[in-house]
Amino acid sequence: MMTSSNQKAYRAILDTLLARYPELKCVQEDILTAYDLLCDCFRGGNKVLICGNGGSAADAGHIVGELMKSFTLRRKMDPAIYRRLEALVPETAEGFGRYIEGALPAVDLTGSGAFSTAFQNDVSGEYVFAQQVYGLAKEHDTLWCLSTSGNSTNVILAAQMAKAKDVTVIGMTGGGGGELLRWCDVCIRVPAEETYRVQEFHLPVYHALCAMLEAVFFGGENSQ
Repeated sequence: MMTSSNQKAYRAILDTLLARYPELKCVQEDILTAYDLLCDCFRGGNKVLICGNGGSAADAGHIVGELMKSFTLRRKMDPAIYRRLEALVPETAEGFGRYIEGALPAVDLTGSGAFSTAFQNDVSGEYVFAQQVYGLAKEHDTLWCLSTSGNSTNVILAAQMAKAKDVTVIGMTGGGGGELLRWCDVCIRVPAEETYRVQEFHLPVYHALCAMLEAVFFGGENSQ
């Protein structure tokens, strides 16, 4: 449940980001839009799929790690699920209660080596993310695309498939946005063009987004 303390917390996280990286003030509104879209996705019981190449593939896995487990706050598991575990497996329920954390459902599309290499070898490397969006995404899920240039073919094709399935698309790119820009509901175009510089800005942006989401969904009376 949204409370005033949750709202203050997520705003403070964004303010801290902009104080540390004043160059990112130009994308402040896009960060807030991405945050709103992600909130809508999770509140609706949907999931986020994330893709990218190279360093952006590493970032995709990093984001999933921050969403699927505690990041900066202690997260409680759903009390209703815990009560069911108490009834189902009373001998191990305490362990579930101690170690299972609240999660925001997210899938790293770069993480399935067996599928990805099979599809790239047998079918097409360019469509490897699009195939997973086709197979995994449901209406009102979100696809989070990372591409420093905005012109990664496999990422663009995944975004196109997402739009065909009524899936929200969030992009993170360098300053130009590339071809990916036209397929995004919002695209956070950080003020850099060199790959390593774009990635240096991407990390604090997605850390802030993950912390903002955690503050809203697990902050206040939900935290310990």
